[in-house]
Amino acid sequence: MLTALDWLSAGVGLFLIWLCLRDVFQSVIVPRAVDRRLRISAFLSGQLWRVWRRRAGSIQDDDRREDFLGAFAPSLLVILFASWAFTLIFGYGLIFVALRDQLNPPATFWKALYFAGTSFLTIGFGDVVGSTGIARLVSIAAGASGLAVVAVVTAFLFSVFAAFQRREVFVVNVSAHSGAPPSGIGLLTTYGEGQMIEELSSLFAAGQQWAAEVMESHLAYPVLAFFRSSHDYESWVGALGTLLDASALILSATEGNAARGQAQVMYELGRHLTHDFARYFRLRLRDGPGIERFEFSGALARLEQVGFPIRDEDTAWRKFAAVRGTYAPALAAMASFWNIPPLQWIGDRSSIVEQHLQAAAVR
Repeated sequence: MLTALDWLSAGVGLFLIWLCLRDVFQSVIVPRAVDRRLRISAFLSGQLWRVWRRRAGSIQDDDRREDFLGAFAPSLLVILFASWAFTLIFGYGLIFVALRDQLNPPATFWKALYFAGTSFLTIGFGDVVGSTGIARLVSIAAGASGLAVVAVVTAFLFSVFAAFQRREVFVVNVSAHSGAPPSGIGLLTTYGEGQMIEELSSLFAAGQQWAAEVMESHLAYPVLAFFRSSHDYESWVGALGTLLDASALILSATEGNAARGQAQVMYELGRHLTHDFARYFRLRLRDGPGIERFEFSGALARLEQVGFPIRDEDTAWRKFAAVRGTYAPALAAMASFWNIPPLQWIGDRSSIVEQHLQAAAVR
């Protein structure tokens, strides 16, 4: 006869099993962004990333800091898989504690937990076995859970690394066209100097495909967002900012550009991506275009030098500030959250503004 404490133990065990299997299902199988509440993976990734970022901030050497940050995503995967396994084993263990008299030999708490582990891992030493139908059924359920979790996690790993590789191929391609570190003005300057302005439409079209894939894969599997590029001064957030800034400059500062249509689509899609990520990861946003007027003036001068027809600067600035203001706060929040390497017009640029004001004071 089960006591009230046994029923409580079994109930807690069932809740932990449900919580874990629900998290595995939503994290691995459901191919879309889902609710982050009551999610083991969401809690662990959020808390661990706060600790990891704080520790990274104390590392002075840039290369060592990037290596440390780059180890987070693979470590998170290992921790997630271990936490799922432990939670399921502990949940089944609590059920076996309630059914301890139905095990042969009758089990203590630690023996019940041991039997849950051997059942989950399908080891089956035979030193502890279920002697009744209920205990045997729970043992079979534990083994089935173990096999299912291993199978879906294996498939999940292949999907994650395939999506990461597809993302990085385009990131490297953008950096090759825009310099290191990449920037929107650097991208347009490269195309202008190489007399390839008419090819910008093709680049924006490829960027739209890339941004759509990133939005779908990274919201479905958020751990992907924490994977860092293996190359210096490159990141998927930086590549996105490069495309968005280039699009904003084409739309606001240039005239008669054949890439304007594709730039408009790139802008709309990229803006959508930044807002979706900021909302999903609950990032804090600040208003404003994110750059100063003197930086914009310098960008226009560079574009004019390489052959872009430039409109009136005051009109261009008003248009640029309005366009960039729709995505810059979310983009800057993403750059800050993932600690991306410093890039032009992305992230905290207070030192740049300070240097400019000091130089103006000297003059």
